[in-house]
Amino acid sequence: MMENQEMIELIRRELPGIMKRHREIREWVLQLTRVQYADKQETESRFDRVLEELQLDREANTRKWDANQKTLNDLVTAIKNQTETHKSSIGALGARWGLYSEQSFRNGLKAILEKSFGVEVLNINEYDETGEVFGHPDQVELDILVQDGMLILCELKSSMSKSDMYAFERKTAFYEKRHHRKADRKLVISPMVDDRAQQVAQKLGIEVYSHANEAKPGNLN
Repeated sequence: MMENQEMIELIRRELPGIMKRHREIREWVLQLTRVQYADKQETESRFDRVLEELQLDREANTRKWDANQKTLNDLVTAIKNQTETHKSSIGALGARWGLYSEQSFRNGLKAILEKSFGVEVLNINEYDETGEVFGHPDQVELDILVQDGMLILCELKSSMSKSDMYAFERKTAFYEKRHHRKADRKLVISPMVDDRAQQVAQKLGIEVYSHANEAKPGNLN
């Protein structure tokens, strides 16, 4: 037992020096221990494989994310396009409804006034060459009521804004100038009239008949 222990201590003390001096001993010891421990090249190879697998996983996840993101973007785009289509359709329907309502009311008013009250109802459409009404040459449309020499200029619209009210005033001025005749009354008939448009009407002497059948006469004598 003592001899074995002394031999072990001797090997521990002398082996490092022997391995430094004798290459064959060093290679022999490394060969013996290689079974228990992976060498540097094998360790690096394993590490490289792990990195490669991680990179492949990352690239695969990126491709999946990009594919999902594209699907999501396509879906959002489709929803936006569908929404815009619906908005356009609703807007167009609203515009047509407004035009049809105006024309229907105009036709009904004409039938009632002409047949029952002897009032002449005209819808004129004249060309403004100098752009007095809209700032550029364009057609100017007005509804006109004539009875016993009285001239009434009308604007029949589904809605009236402040700018619409000023435009109607310019229309009446255009007609009066072209035909050398002053209007006895100026009327706006609309179910929806903006509050600011009401104020303009009061200032310009325009009578407003809106959804509550409430007359809003201007400064009439």
